[in-house]
Amino acid sequence: MARTQAEDYEERREAIVEKAASLFSRRGFHGTSIADLAEACGTSKSLLYHYYKSKEDILYDVMHSHVRALLDAAERIAAQPLSPSARLRAITLAFMQLYLGAADRQRVLLNELGHLREGQRKTIVGIQRRLIEIIEKIVTELRPQLSGAAPLKRPTAMLYFGMINWMHTWLDPAGRAKPAKIAGLAVDIFLEGISAAEIPA
Repeated sequence: MARTQAEDYEERREAIVEKAASLFSRRGFHGTSIADLAEACGTSKSLLYHYYKSKEDILYDVMHSHVRALLDAAERIAAQPLSPSARLRAITLAFMQLYLGAADRQRVLLNELGHLREGQRKTIVGIQRRLIEIIEKIVTELRPQLSGAAPLKRPTAMLYFGMINWMHTWLDPAGRAKPAKIAGLAVDIFLEGISAAEIPA
Protein backbone atom coordinates (compact mmCIF):
# COMPACT_ATOMS: atom_id res chain seq x y z
CA MET A 1 0.00 0.00 0.00
CA ALA A 2 1.31 3.46 -0.92
CA ARG A 3 2.25 5.77 1.93
CA THR A 4 -0.43 8.42 2.50
CA GLN A 5 0.56 12.09 2.40
CA ALA A 6 0.77 13.66 5.84
CA GLU A 7 -1.04 16.90 6.61
CA ASP A 8 2.30 18.59 7.23
CA TYR A 9 3.83 17.21 4.00
CA GLU A 10 4.80 20.60 2.57
CA GLU A 11 6.19 21.81 5.90
CA ARG A 12 8.39 18.73 6.12
CA ARG A 13 9.62 19.23 2.57
CA GLU A 14 10.53 22.82 3.41
CA ALA A 15 12.39 21.64 6.52
CA ILE A 16 14.38 19.23 4.34
CA VAL A 17 15.18 22.02 1.89
CA GLU A 18 16.35 24.29 4.71
CA LYS A 19 18.70 21.65 6.12
CA ALA A 20 19.91 20.76 2.62
CA ALA A 21 20.67 24.40 1.83
CA SER A 22 22.90 24.58 4.89
CA LEU A 23 24.74 21.34 4.08
CA PHE A 24 25.13 22.06 0.35
CA SER A 25 26.40 25.53 1.19
CA ARG A 26 29.06 24.24 3.61
CA ARG A 27 30.03 20.92 2.02
CA GLY A 28 28.98 21.26 -1.60
CA PHE A 29 26.49 19.06 -3.45
CA HIS A 30 28.88 16.14 -3.99
CA GLY A 31 30.21 16.48 -0.45
CA THR A 32 26.75 15.89 1.01
CA SER A 33 25.18 12.43 0.96
CA ILE A 34 21.58 11.38 1.40
CA ALA A 35 22.70 9.85 4.70
CA ASP A 36 24.04 13.26 5.76
CA LEU A 37 20.72 14.88 4.87
CA ALA A 38 18.74 12.24 6.73
CA GLU A 39 20.90 12.67 9.83
CA ALA A 40 20.56 16.47 9.71
CA CYS A 41 16.78 16.12 9.39
CA GLY A 42 16.58 13.57 12.18
CA THR A 43 14.98 10.99 9.92
CA SER A 44 15.81 7.91 7.87
CA LYS A 45 16.96 7.74 4.25
CA SER A 46 13.81 5.83 3.32
CA LEU A 47 11.58 8.52 4.81
CA LEU A 48 13.62 11.20 3.04
CA TYR A 49 12.90 9.44 -0.25
CA HIS A 50 9.18 9.68 0.58
CA TYR A 51 9.50 13.44 0.22
CA TYR A 52 12.09 13.60 -2.57
CA LYS A 53 12.98 11.07 -5.26
CA SER A 54 16.62 12.16 -5.48
CA LYS A 55 19.26 14.47 -4.08
CA GLU A 56 19.07 16.48 -7.33
CA ASP A 57 15.39 17.15 -6.67
CA ILE A 58 16.25 18.55 -3.25
CA LEU A 59 18.96 20.72 -4.80
CA TYR A 60 16.46 21.97 -7.35
CA ASP A 61 13.99 23.02 -4.65
CA VAL A 62 16.76 24.80 -2.73
CA MET A 63 17.49 26.91 -5.82
CA HIS A 64 13.95 27.23 -7.18
CA SER A 65 12.48 28.46 -3.90
CA HIS A 66 15.16 31.16 -3.78
CA VAL A 67 15.04 32.44 -7.36
CA ARG A 68 11.23 32.32 -7.31
CA ALA A 69 11.20 34.55 -4.22
CA LEU A 70 13.57 36.97 -5.95
CA LEU A 71 11.43 37.06 -9.08
CA ASP A 72 8.18 37.50 -7.15
CA ALA A 73 9.68 40.51 -5.35
CA ALA A 74 11.13 42.02 -8.54
CA GLU A 75 7.91 41.61 -10.54
CA ARG A 76 5.81 43.09 -7.75
CA ILE A 77 8.03 46.17 -7.54
CA ALA A 78 8.43 46.49 -11.31
CA ALA A 79 4.65 46.75 -11.66
CA GLN A 80 4.44 49.73 -9.31
CA PRO A 81 4.14 53.29 -10.69
CA LEU A 82 7.60 54.35 -9.57
CA SER A 83 10.42 56.15 -11.30
CA PRO A 84 13.19 53.91 -12.72
CA SER A 85 15.59 54.89 -9.94
CA ALA A 86 12.95 54.31 -7.24
CA ARG A 87 12.18 50.88 -8.69
CA LEU A 88 15.86 50.02 -8.70
CA ARG A 89 16.19 51.09 -5.07
CA ALA A 90 13.19 49.04 -4.00
CA ILE A 91 14.31 45.97 -5.94
CA THR A 92 17.84 46.20 -4.57
CA LEU A 93 16.59 46.42 -0.99
CA ALA A 94 14.29 43.44 -1.58
CA PHE A 95 17.15 41.46 -3.10
CA MET A 96 19.39 42.37 -0.18
CA GLN A 97 16.82 41.16 2.35
CA LEU A 98 16.32 37.90 0.47
CA TYR A 99 20.05 37.32 0.02
CA LEU A 100 20.78 37.82 3.72
CA GLY A 101 17.70 35.92 4.86
CA ALA A 102 18.64 32.95 2.68
CA ALA A 103 22.41 33.20 2.43
CA ASP A 104 22.84 29.43 2.19
CA ARG A 105 20.41 29.22 -0.73
CA GLN A 106 22.10 32.12 -2.47
CA ARG A 107 25.49 30.44 -2.09
CA VAL A 108 24.12 27.16 -3.42
CA LEU A 109 22.53 28.96 -6.38
CA LEU A 110 25.83 30.58 -7.32
CA ASN A 111 27.99 27.47 -6.86
CA GLU A 112 25.96 24.33 -7.59
CA LEU A 113 23.82 25.07 -10.66
CA GLY A 114 25.79 22.65 -12.82
CA HIS A 115 24.65 19.68 -10.73
CA LEU A 116 21.00 19.97 -11.72
CA ARG A 117 19.45 17.86 -14.45
CA GLU A 118 19.09 19.67 -17.77
CA GLY A 119 15.39 20.44 -17.47
CA GLN A 120 15.76 21.69 -13.91
CA ARG A 121 18.72 23.84 -14.87
CA LYS A 122 16.77 25.38 -17.76
CA THR A 123 13.97 26.35 -15.38
CA ILE A 124 16.36 28.07 -12.97
CA VAL A 125 18.23 29.82 -15.77
CA GLY A 126 14.92 30.95 -17.26
CA ILE A 127 13.95 32.64 -13.99
CA GLN A 128 17.40 34.22 -13.76
CA ARG A 129 17.00 35.60 -17.28
CA ARG A 130 13.66 37.12 -16.33
CA LEU A 131 15.36 38.86 -13.41
CA ILE A 132 18.01 40.20 -15.76
CA GLU A 133 15.32 41.44 -18.16
CA ILE A 134 13.63 43.39 -15.36
CA ILE A 135 16.89 45.17 -14.57
CA GLU A 136 17.57 45.70 -18.28
CA LYS A 137 14.23 47.49 -18.61
CA ILE A 138 15.13 49.83 -15.77
CA VAL A 139 18.57 50.37 -17.28
CA THR A 140 17.11 51.34 -20.66
CA GLU A 141 14.74 53.80 -18.98
CA LEU A 142 17.69 55.38 -17.23
CA ARG A 143 19.82 55.47 -20.39
CA PRO A 144 17.76 55.21 -23.61
CA GLN A 145 20.97 54.60 -25.57
CA LEU A 146 20.86 51.08 -24.14
CA SER A 147 17.48 50.28 -25.70
CA GLY A 148 16.84 47.66 -28.33
CA ALA A 149 19.83 45.58 -29.35
CA ALA A 150 22.42 47.91 -27.84
CA PRO A 151 25.54 45.79 -27.19
CA LEU A 152 26.07 47.24 -23.71
CA LYS A 153 22.53 46.64 -22.41
CA ARG A 154 23.10 43.14 -21.03
CA PRO A 155 26.62 43.90 -19.70
CA THR A 156 25.27 46.95 -17.86
CA ALA A 157 22.57 44.86 -16.18
CA MET A 158 25.13 42.19 -15.31
CA LEU A 159 27.40 44.82 -13.75
CA TYR A 160 24.51 45.68 -11.43
CA PHE A 161 24.15 42.05 -10.40
CA GLY A 162 27.91 41.82 -9.99
CA MET A 163 27.67 44.53 -7.32
CA ILE A 164 25.02 42.83 -5.22
CA ASN A 165 25.08 39.07 -5.81
CA TRP A 166 27.99 38.39 -3.46
CA MET A 167 27.03 40.68 -0.57
CA HIS A 168 25.97 37.70 1.53
CA THR A 169 29.63 36.58 1.63
CA TRP A 170 30.95 39.66 3.40
CA LEU A 171 28.10 41.73 4.83
CA ASP A 172 27.37 41.13 8.52
CA PRO A 173 23.65 41.84 9.09
CA ALA A 174 24.43 42.69 12.72
CA GLY A 175 27.38 44.93 11.88
CA ARG A 176 27.62 48.70 12.07
CA ALA A 177 26.83 49.08 8.35
CA LYS A 178 23.16 48.22 8.10
CA PRO A 179 21.99 46.21 5.07
CA ALA A 180 19.50 48.88 3.98
CA LYS A 181 22.28 51.48 3.95
CA ILE A 182 24.54 49.20 1.92
CA ALA A 183 21.73 48.55 -0.54
CA GLY A 184 21.19 52.29 -0.91
CA LEU A 185 24.91 52.88 -1.38
CA ALA A 186 25.08 50.22 -4.09
CA VAL A 187 22.22 51.88 -5.98
CA ASP A 188 23.79 55.33 -5.58
CA ILE A 189 27.08 54.07 -7.03
CA PHE A 190 25.31 52.32 -9.90
CA LEU A 191 23.09 55.31 -10.72
CA GLU A 192 26.00 57.73 -10.62
CA GLY A 193 28.04 55.43 -12.78
CA ILE A 194 25.39 54.80 -15.42
CA SER A 195 24.58 58.50 -15.53
CA ALA A 196 28.18 59.48 -16.19
CA ALA A 197 29.15 56.57 -18.42
CA GLU A 198 29.93 57.17 -22.07
CA ILE A 199 27.49 54.97 -23.95
CA PRO A 200 27.61 55.06 -27.74
CA ALA A 201 24.27 55.68 -29.42
